[in-house]
This record gives sequence, structure tokens and C-alpha cells, in this order.
Amino acid sequence: MKTRNELPECPVATAVALIGGKWKLLILRNLKERPWRFNELQRDLDGISQKVLTDSLRQMIDDGILYRYDFQTMPPRVEYGLTDLGKEMLPVIDALADFGNYYKSVVR
Repeated sequence: MKTRNELPECPVATAVALIGGKWKLLILRNLKERPWRFNELQRDLDGISQKVLTDSLRQMIDDGILYRYDFQTMPPRVEYGLTDLGKEMLPVIDALADFGNYYKSVVR
């Protein structure tokens, strides 16, 4: 996790730094319901490359938003899920979804 000194002064900028970009928001959207495996995420997130998914997951783990659980099996099996801190972001995701639905209803 970053230290307080490494984060922007503005709380909105801090939140955007944590979840900014198209892919992190969509990863959070998926993990909202249950833990997912890497290949499941990659298949569901149409257009994301393996590198971008790996980098996004690592950043979100480093930020304390996600956890990575390794089942220690052969073949390897790993799951990603939301930490308690990550679950605190769910109202933000829900608000974005609500606005997206509202916006779709008012535009032609």
C-alpha cells in the first residue's frame, strides 16, 4: 500500500488513482459478486490483454483492494477477490452503474 505522503491531496484524485481507467472498474464490477480466476476475468473482459490484466490485478493487490489466493495445487489455481477495503468501494461502483443506467434512459 502507498503511504499517505504518496497519495494526492485531493480525495477524489486519490480514489481515481486507485480505480482509474476502464479495466480496474470492470475488474471491480466482476469481483463484486464473487472471487474470480484469472482466465475467467480475461474471458469476460473483452479486449483486455494478459499483460494489462496482470498489471491491473497486481496494482490493486498492492493498493490493498484485492487479494490473491493461491490454492497450492497442480495445475496452479489462483483466485482474486475483494478485500474489506475493496468492498468499501462497492457503493462507488453501484453509483456509477446507477448513473450509467440513468444516462442511457435520457439520451436518444
